[in-house]
Amino acid sequence: MKLGLISSAWLGTSVGTARGIELTKEIGFDTIDVFADPLELTPIERRLIRESCKSCHLPVVSTVCCALGIADFNKPVRDFHVYRAKQYLDLCYELEGGNLLLVLGEYLWQQEVIAPADQWKWAVEHVRELAAYASGMGLELAIELEPFHLSLVNNIDGMKRFLAEVDHPAAKANVDISHLALARNSAKEISKLAGQIAHVHLSDCDGKKHGDLPPGRGTVDFPPYLKALAEAGFTGTVSIELEYSPEPDKIVNWVREAYNATDALMSSLAIRS
Repeated sequence: MKLGLISSAWLGTSVGTARGIELTKEIGFDTIDVFADPLELTPIERRLIRESCKSCHLPVVSTVCCALGIADFNKPVRDFHVYRAKQYLDLCYELEGGNLLLVLGEYLWQQEVIAPADQWKWAVEHVRELAAYASGMGLELAIELEPFHLSLVNNIDGMKRFLAEVDHPAAKANVDISHLALARNSAKEISKLAGQIAHVHLSDCDGKKHGDLPPGRGTVDFPPYLKALAEAGFTGTVSIELEYSPEPDKIVNWVREAYNATDALMSSLAIRS
């Protein structure tokens, strides 16, 4: 497996785009995931990302898209989110990446107004459309499991069902280890997704709420999950997710701490290639 960093680690800090890419390489990461909205990027910024990654010999694995309205009850809203997700796929292709990390939304109004079955159906239909679009460019979708109560896909069984209904080989799962811990999914349950895992996220949490902390600052027991991923045949990238550091002026130390801890975990299991 490779060890990567999601570029959102640098959000809200003084570290700019190019410098963030340079630091990612200097600290020791193998790859990078690009967190940037293609509807906001200027041509200059797009080239800067592309050329900075190439000059640093830092391959892009994924672009990251939150499509929280993909199951909205208003069709124009759903259509916009599909259009926007396709722009992310285009950016991923331009950057020579491998997948679009797709974060779906939540059920509206506590599932009390719009029928949950309809919201699920809309998400399935639109993800299938995006998977077909991705496949045409040789890319994959990595659907993120979000551990929140009203998330459309919030546990492994839900992910398995969702992928089965989408029924497209380019639609796969993203496994976020801290999300599994929060969802009370054990490491052994990862085997249910064998052959369907496109990407992995890693961060720590306090076991009660979402955290995005460097490993070791929370309660997640990482080795069983990492071992289960290897046993499930996953050989891709484990990307560290750190967002909105409580000490943005110390972000380089924060990222380096996360790198060192994760590298030690992967090395102890002999799974980093």
